[in-house]
Amino acid sequence: MIQRVNLRDAFASVTAPWTPKIAGELNGQYVKLAKFEGDYVWHAHAAEDELFLVVEGHVDIHLRDRTIGLDAGEFVIVPRGVEHKPSARGVASVVLFEPVTTRSTGDVDDARTIEPEDLERA
Repeated sequence: MIQRVNLRDAFASVTAPWTPKIAGELNGQYVKLAKFEGDYVWHAHAAEDELFLVVEGHVDIHLRDRTIGLDAGEFVIVPRGVEHKPSARGVASVVLFEPVTTRSTGDVDDARTIEPEDLERA
């Protein structure tokens, strides 16, 4: 079914930080909506690239050799295998594009790990 998604309305359903919800699916990829707040965990995804698009707020993507700051309207793609740690100043609304098999913390087990089969729809 083809349908329009209103990001403002869909983000309203995301209430817990670091708990993304599925807003759409295409070509084996999920479009996920997440609220970032504070620091996440250092991790890498061995087989998946990950796109972070900031819709509201500010996000820092920490890499081992530098930090990439993202404001609303900016995105970065973290290639597979690259260790990274997202963090937000305050609360940030972020769209993620990643394969449906992507585990939230990649190769790391953490209390905030979300398995692909446990994701909810926005």
